[in-house]
Amino acid sequence: MKKLIIYNTLGCHLCEQAVDLITPLITNGYQIESVDISESDTLVELYGIRIPVIARDDTGQEIAWPFDGNEFLAFLQ
Repeated sequence: MKKLIIYNTLGCHLCEQAVDLITPLITNGYQIESVDISESDTLVELYGIRIPVIARDDTGQEIAWPFDGNEFLAFLQ
């Protein structure tokens, strides 16, 4: 099963919006993993001003907020 990694942090309202947007669009072929960037200095450095960021574990591709439903669906293909 393919995995989508959502880089976020607690209390991030944009992260909550992104999850609300993508949840109904995700097909059965994906598992979601949430990663709190505040637990790693490296992740804060990489994603701190870009969160939420969603990464595909199968391709390594990333999409950062803001994005809409069509952009997310294109990202999955």
